[in-house]
Amino acid sequence: MMMIYGMFVFELKTLPYQQLQHSLAWRHVKNERINRSAAWQYIGAGETQVNLNGVLYPEITGGDVSLALLATQAYTGRPWPLISGAGQIYGMYVLTGLNATHTEFNRYGKAKKIEFAVSFQRCDEDLRERLQASSVGDLLSGLKDKAATAYNTASDTVSGLL
Repeated sequence: MMMIYGMFVFELKTLPYQQLQHSLAWRHVKNERINRSAAWQYIGAGETQVNLNGVLYPEITGGDVSLALLATQAYTGRPWPLISGAGQIYGMYVLTGLNATHTEFNRYGKAKKIEFAVSFQRCDEDLRERLQASSVGDLLSGLKDKAATAYNTASDTVSGLL
């Protein structure tokens, strides 16, 4: 198994992809200031997408049936978990696009080669989003306070020795 999307399994006999693109984005806004440089503010995670591209040879690998099964699952409109065969959990995704190009036809009009591209869009929150700037700021502030306390204690100890 290469990957699973809900109930659909990507493997050599269904839709073996040759390329996986995983793109993450983060949102920042620019706040203009008078007589100062603009300030940038982080406002949260942006869109996360996964794109799979590949070539099918229906006599050897999956074909129209595999594409139809994936499209049928997409028609539910529901998000499904996307998990790699290595165990990486990408999250909950909806299928937003499925493109197929059929070429090299036999005498019955059946394609011998199908190039496909599948696009997924994440629709749940990444657990890492809970690491908000305020909690990181609190952590850094706590570390700063502890460092200042340690410095003062060491300084008092050295002063006492002299």
